[in-house]
Amino acid sequence: MPETPKPRRPSKKAEQRAESMEQILDAAEHLFARHGLYGVTLKDVAQRVGVHHTLLNYYFEDKKKLFDAVFARRAAVTSELRMKALDDYEAEAAGKPTVEGALHAFLDTDLDLYIQGGEGWKNYGALGAQAANTTEGAELMDKHFDPVVLRLVDILKKALPEAPEEDIFWGYHFVTGALMVTLGRTGRIDKLSDGLCKSDDFPAIKQRMARFMAAGFLEICEARKAARG
Repeated sequence: MPETPKPRRPSKKAEQRAESMEQILDAAEHLFARHGLYGVTLKDVAQRVGVHHTLLNYYFEDKKKLFDAVFARRAAVTSELRMKALDDYEAEAAGKPTVEGALHAFLDTDLDLYIQGGEGWKNYGALGAQAANTTEGAELMDKHFDPVVLRLVDILKKALPEAPEEDIFWGYHFVTGALMVTLGRTGRIDKLSDGLCKSDDFPAIKQRMARFMAAGFLEICEARKAARG
């Protein structure tokens, strides 16, 4: 039997290129998270990496292309993990999903990335919080996250079969607003609580967020149901 050919190892040049790309994306992510798309130049990124800015022009046509690449890199990871968590949850629920269970699958899976992923993921969270509040960023949110959001909405509809559809979407709107404030890590809650709560305490947030948001969903839907008689 002929031997199975061994997979070809990436060339030294390809490895160096991949390493350079990761350094560029990490540096850009750090800067964009703090200053936004318009507060950063390619020269700023090059300076943080320690290379000449012409290298960035070699990899990226312009700053927007770099921003899109930074956004897409981790979006693929979080979307895939949350989609799997939602699929697994619905299978385990066996036709009887709950609002809190669905929100735990959606929120906890994402928060775990920020708890376990180090400063890079925290930078990405802050970047996403900024992007969600701009027209350009909203387009990226649509592109990368609509499928997983609509998957959550589908499960929520099954958990609340009598709820008006608009209430489900408003509920999601409030959930994502709270999540974006959380990922922004502004430090505001630290000051308001005199240090009792910290905006980067993601484990504390994970312990509370899904349950809090589920109660809001149920209150809105039950109130509307009662009003209809």
